[in-house]
Amino acid sequence: MSTRLTQKGVAMVDSHALQLVMTTGKIQDLASNYLSEALTRKGYSAISPATLMFLSALDCGINFGSEIARNLGVSRQMVAKTVKDLSSKGYLEQRDGVGKQKQILFTDQGERLMADARLLLLELDKHLVKAMGREELNSLVKGFSQLEAVLSDKLAN
Repeated sequence: MSTRLTQKGVAMVDSHALQLVMTTGKIQDLASNYLSEALTRKGYSAISPATLMFLSALDCGINFGSEIARNLGVSRQMVAKTVKDLSSKGYLEQRDGVGKQKQILFTDQGERLMADARLLLLELDKHLVKAMGREELNSLVKGFSQLEAVLSDKLAN
């Protein structure tokens, strides 16, 4: 671990946690951009990395705005606006639910979009296995799952 000083003499300490945060953020950006561009080439319109992040938070069955907002850490108003936009593009639909809650579901086109996204990720898996080896990739995935569990436990306490 090293320490560097800013121009004003403030100590800036390096850490593994910082390296993990920075690297995983870059990996997420690269993967999201790859998916977004590949899905656009396949004919899906208005598929940005942010749209993919939103859609990936939805279950394949019935969703509710309040649950989506809680899972993403955004307001219900933001969810309603995004759902309305994605409904107009043909990826989601809303149905009457219980009380004021509307059911949010994928349309056939939305399900095809998510299936194509997963196929593209499978292609990415093949590239990663070729570059790193299956055991190394499996070990890395397992390690990230362990890190998630440790951090979740740390934040819960």
